[in-house]
Amino acid sequence: MRFGIRADQPSAAEAFRVIAGFACNQGFAFSLFYLGTNQAFGGGPFAFERADLFGTLLSMVAAFALLRAASPRARDALLARPLLWCYAGLLVVGSLVPALAEAGQPGIIVESVLVGAPAGLMLAAWGRALGRHPMGASVRRVFTASAFAALACLAAAAVPGAVALFALKLLPLGSALALRGLLANDASEHQIGSSVSSEARPSGAPLSFGDLLATKEQREEAARLSKKIVAGTALFGLAAGFMGTFASEPGMASMPAFPATLLLLALFCAAAMQLFSSGGFEVADRLDGRAAEGPLDSVYRLSVLVMMAGFLFVPVLGAFGVPGESIVLAGYLGLSCVLVSLFLVMSRITGQDAAAVFSLGFAALYAGEMAGIALGNGIELLEPAGQAPYAVAAFAGLAVLFAYLFLFTERDFRALSVIAREADRFGDACRLIAGEYGLSKREAEILPFALKGRTGERIAAEFFISKSTVDTHLRRIYAKTGTHGRQELIDLGERTAGMRSRPRC
Repeated sequence: MRFGIRADQPSAAEAFRVIAGFACNQGFAFSLFYLGTNQAFGGGPFAFERADLFGTLLSMVAAFALLRAASPRARDALLARPLLWCYAGLLVVGSLVPALAEAGQPGIIVESVLVGAPAGLMLAAWGRALGRHPMGASVRRVFTASAFAALACLAAAAVPGAVALFALKLLPLGSALALRGLLANDASEHQIGSSVSSEARPSGAPLSFGDLLATKEQREEAARLSKKIVAGTALFGLAAGFMGTFASEPGMASMPAFPATLLLLALFCAAAMQLFSSGGFEVADRLDGRAAEGPLDSVYRLSVLVMMAGFLFVPVLGAFGVPGESIVLAGYLGLSCVLVSLFLVMSRITGQDAAAVFSLGFAALYAGEMAGIALGNGIELLEPAGQAPYAVAAFAGLAVLFAYLFLFTERDFRALSVIAREADRFGDACRLIAGEYGLSKREAEILPFALKGRTGERIAAEFFISKSTVDTHLRRIYAKTGTHGRQELIDLGERTAGMRSRPRC
């Protein structure tokens, strides 16, 4: 059975736009977080290291919280295409603050605010854009884009002078340009289950106060995201924050051996693409009824293996120019790509807007990283000189091991992949029926609810329209598809889904 193969495969131009745009987003994030200097609050033994990263992550988490609290319509307003250019401009200006303003605490605060919130909103917009494409294609493009971003940053770091690094600060413009094209055709659409009828709410109507807050039902739907997954994601971030506190001293490069990290990340993405090409996104059915292993399971295991290898080699490889923290960071950045895939899967399963799922998932990841930075600074302050790095590495390794063994295991990932495969098959069937029988946009939106056996009252409540309007759309669907009632329409959907699930030669 194919995982994530849709009837409407995107064009090569659209695939290039996704890869190039997301590579710009990733490349800017890499350069912002790890190619700068280690800026600290305070001085002497009480200096709070990586205060710049801590402040940026805090602003990103605040932006994610805003998106989570917002209603779907308010979220659309925050992620509107014209605002993407504003966010990109703020990212460029904010990244130039260290070069334009005097170093110190005011500069750190200004940079964190100007960069963090727009970066969080741009990442959520990318979640929405990726969530509207085939699952398998989106996952492959995430790893491909991350590999290109790592190579671009590696090339920039190898060029003497500041010109190449300055060019990296302009990457948000490329990211916004790609998003503007990707969100052009369906900027007003929501995920299934959160659509609002244009008949009831005209697109040009101003936002009211009631539109700004999510309803109780919407908050309950958002709570379906597994607490175990969120906790495991936070622990992975905690480990990364731990390691970031002793990679350098205040005033030095934030990650002196970051070129080695970039090279390892590119190799990791290449290995992931090899697994995808050999295994595809097929999920085979075993004789005992359980799902066989898929490529995402292997990539998840590989990312954790790289992180654990870095923890073990912290006291060994420093003399060879490849410190263990660089290996840990490579595994963490690879794991972040795996988490993007996970959040896309969760979006597909729950029917939520991928931007909202990204907001919750990355808020947990970055909140964990913030906690790791704070605790790492505390450990360095209390431990005797020379022992703190190894104590921090031990705590970080334990956090990763606990998350991997007890919170979010490969079995959990595999189960989610199987569920998402079923959701993809259902979505494929809906799109095939809509395209083959010429359903209108509104009829195509109502079709999934009809195939699930929802009553007319339930569908009317989902779309904020009257039941008579729903009945009219259903009669048109029956007439176009040649069916004579709900059961025949459901049978048509099952036959179409069965054809989509047959293995292809």
